[in-house]
Amino acid sequence: MHRAAHQTMDRPLVFEDPLALRILGPRARAALETGRVARSPFSRVLRAVLAVRSRVAEDTLKDAVAAGVRQYVVLGAGLDTFGLRNANPDLQVFEVDHPNTQGWKRKLIAEEGVSVPPTLRFVSVDFTRQDLEAELRRAGLHTSAPTFFSWLGVVMYLDPPEIRATLATAARLSGRSGGIVFDFIAPPGRWQLLVRLVMWWRARRVAQLGEPWKAPLRPEDARAWLAEAGFAHVEMLDPEMLKDRYLQGNPELHMSPLTYVAIARGGAS
Repeated sequence: MHRAAHQTMDRPLVFEDPLALRILGPRARAALETGRVARSPFSRVLRAVLAVRSRVAEDTLKDAVAAGVRQYVVLGAGLDTFGLRNANPDLQVFEVDHPNTQGWKRKLIAEEGVSVPPTLRFVSVDFTRQDLEAELRRAGLHTSAPTFFSWLGVVMYLDPPEIRATLATAARLSGRSGGIVFDFIAPPGRWQLLVRLVMWWRARRVAQLGEPWKAPLRPEDARAWLAEAGFAHVEMLDPEMLKDRYLQGNPELHMSPLTYVAIARGGAS
């Protein structure tokens, strides 16, 4: 809903998504229109994070496609709409998500009459029971061809072994011209008392919804895990870099001081 709110509330747009409102369905759209969502200072931060991380992912994907990538895997896709917006007939998009979440999304797509292009494949994966690489193979991913991955809004819900295992899989499948983009929340500093309070409140909220956050991820650990997985080139975008690169000229949006975006390229050949 905050990604959709960005399309109507913020100018200039950081990330343009013409399907963000449609895919929500009528009830969520009505909530946005009545002003019950996205009006608080916290909402401006959340809109910035969602828009910026999606922009980084799709900008990096564009570079990967120019380098020869023709397979894009969206891990934890949620209501991401790239697969529906993809205008490149040579780029195959694989949306990976839990069967329940994916079923809900496909129901919304059908109810809204949004067409699903032949380049989009839905891959239902329960990570507690199924192997990601095996399911991607079954869905038609060519493991010998370079692949680009995005993994947005997921790492904060996982333990370190799960994160490292997924990064290793992405590195094996990405090839020299592929890679991965993912975001994570870093630990707050001891002096960041207000940030700590907001983090506690937000963590409590998501835990009540049944999806508790795990421990924050230190940027140096993220970099080390990417190198360990086999990626040759790692770029770590900190909050200041993200703000300077994407939020100039948009004073209404404020980047979270704890959000990092990692870009890794050059996995196993």
